[in-house]
Amino acid sequence: MKADPADQLRLLDLQELDSRHDALQNRLRSLPETAQLAELRTRRTGIDGEARDAAVLADDLERERKRADTDVEQVRARRERDQGRLDSGQASAKDLERISHEMVSLKRRIDELEDIELEIMERLEAATSMRDDLMRQRDDIDAEAATLVRSRDEKAGEIQVEVGAVQAERSRMAAEVPDALLALYERLRERHGGIGAAALHRRACGGCRLTLNSADLADIAAAAPDEVVRCEECDRILVRTLESGI
Repeated sequence: MKADPADQLRLLDLQELDSRHDALQNRLRSLPETAQLAELRTRRTGIDGEARDAAVLADDLERERKRADTDVEQVRARRERDQGRLDSGQASAKDLERISHEMVSLKRRIDELEDIELEIMERLEAATSMRDDLMRQRDDIDAEAATLVRSRDEKAGEIQVEVGAVQAERSRMAAEVPDALLALYERLRERHGGIGAAALHRRACGGCRLTLNSADLADIAAAAPDEVVRCEECDRILVRTLESGI
């Protein structure tokens, strides 16, 4: 391929802009807030699951507490009725004796039910406390995430401004490069990790950083100034400059 030496030199400027654009995109992807937000999302997912489990447990225990409270009230009501019959003295001696024994049994049953209710209330208190603590942790994570999002967006906005400026300059400069040369450069850039053209600097390729052997250097030195030469090692376009050393 033939191309005016000035157009070949423009490839170095274009490559510099493309490398700067790639670096800016990498900065966008590598903002520390992005990784921190991903970690927070993972933590929040775990806390959400634990909070749901604690809420379900608290609801179940609340229903148990209400049932236990109802059981206690029913036995108390029955004992109060028996107490009323005893106080009235309107039953037979045999019935009064039976009622007295039943009163003892009912008192024991009330004590048992109250112990059960107390144990349920203690478990309910623990589950509710755990649920509330997990919800506070979730709120703290949300607040931290909001701060990180603001910081990330602010930094990303500043980088995007730079990206826009680079893209505008890149479009202007690319328009000055012949289509065939630009197409070759683009293909090589895509194939070789973002670098399609490099300067031949002091007998070394600026793309692969290898020093060319004497035979390759002789071929390049013999090539016409408008000949587009390529690195034998990495296949990138080699742009000759005053510092090429040939």
